[in-house]
Amino acid sequence: MTTLAPLSRKAEKEFSLFQLYKPEVLADPYPLYARIRDHEPVHWDPFLHSWVVTGYAEVVSVLTKFKAARTPTPGRMHELGLGVLGPYAALMLKQILFLDAPDHTRIRSLCAAAFTPRAIANLRESIQNHADSLLDAVVERGRMDMVADFANPFPARILSALLGLPSDPNTLANLRRWAAGFGELVGNFEHDPDRIDALAAGLAELKDYIAAQVTDQQTHPREGLIATLLAAEVDGARLSFDEIVANTILMIGGGLDESTNLVANGMLTLLQRPAALAQLRDHPEILPSAIEELLRFESTTQYTGRIAPEDTLLGGQTIRPGDSVTAVLAAANRDPLRFPSPDTLDLTRGDNRHVSFSWAAHYCLGAPLVRMSAGIAFSTLLGRLSNIALAIDRPVWKGMAAMRAVEAVPVTFTPTSSGGR
Repeated sequence: MTTLAPLSRKAEKEFSLFQLYKPEVLADPYPLYARIRDHEPVHWDPFLHSWVVTGYAEVVSVLTKFKAARTPTPGRMHELGLGVLGPYAALMLKQILFLDAPDHTRIRSLCAAAFTPRAIANLRESIQNHADSLLDAVVERGRMDMVADFANPFPARILSALLGLPSDPNTLANLRRWAAGFGELVGNFEHDPDRIDALAAGLAELKDYIAAQVTDQQTHPREGLIATLLAAEVDGARLSFDEIVANTILMIGGGLDESTNLVANGMLTLLQRPAALAQLRDHPEILPSAIEELLRFESTTQYTGRIAPEDTLLGGQTIRPGDSVTAVLAAANRDPLRFPSPDTLDLTRGDNRHVSFSWAAHYCLGAPLVRMSAGIAFSTLLGRLSNIALAIDRPVWKGMAAMRAVEAVPVTFTPTSSGGR
């Protein structure tokens, strides 16, 4: 085990992920991650009460070998004075993100039936139509907010169609609101006590809405993922009603955030680097590798949690069974031992096996859909808009430590003469 001189209390704070709550660190967390990784790729954070893992090889090891079941029970939530979040804890206990084998294996195999290549490919035309429709509404203005006008509503329309939910404006607005609340719950170390009741109420609304949709589709099935989950059967096993509700909520919460942030953060990254934007516009054939690089460069999910299953030697540190471990995906994606010049955006980067969609058994089920949606979004935006320029000097990032999400990306542009259609 590596032995380092004890850090002072001030130094401990400087190496803590709680630094993410400083606006200047939240705006650019990568120097903090580099300091922690250079100090110790596996570092005990006394403020977080967790091992913080920032090296690529070590993060992959954590994602492969450590336990995902880390959710407090409703009873434990009550002991912590967060009894209002007990129903949320009960949901998490049934979501594949927080499960290990055999439950994870069973539920994931059943959910995977809804994400076949054919099912995703069948959505391409409708996704393109959604992208064009959103631009149709703003293109003549010559200005827009990439977040509010496009990146937020775009995945909500896609997800409602995927799930087989109504696509009226009220439902779409509610999906975005509920997803934002879900992100706030899972995206922070600590919660604003003044926000807890509102977040719990939003989650209750979402649960009731999805439960009603599942109940309705038991007798009146509609084309979409909910009906697929109701019918899914593998080796005689089927999903329970509560498992369908819980994992549909996970898809809404995680799916909307992942897609929204990839498009918004990706466009911001490109707009801040005009040469890269021009490269992608002039060479659309590099779009697949560009998406992977944008996923690596600005990881939408910054970190995730795990629990040590047994005594483990990792990065020179001995981690005990039951210890909390925080795998910083965004730091691993910029580890110079894995990625040459990691702080440089390289849209043609090869061997770009990032961890933005996690790894191994918990690799994101919806990753192919997110990639396809992002490809359509970027190609449509660049095809229909020219002379795109940021209309803000300093973007504001949402105050969520675990999620990389920009508040707004206001831009000006000139519609292309052909309309890109």
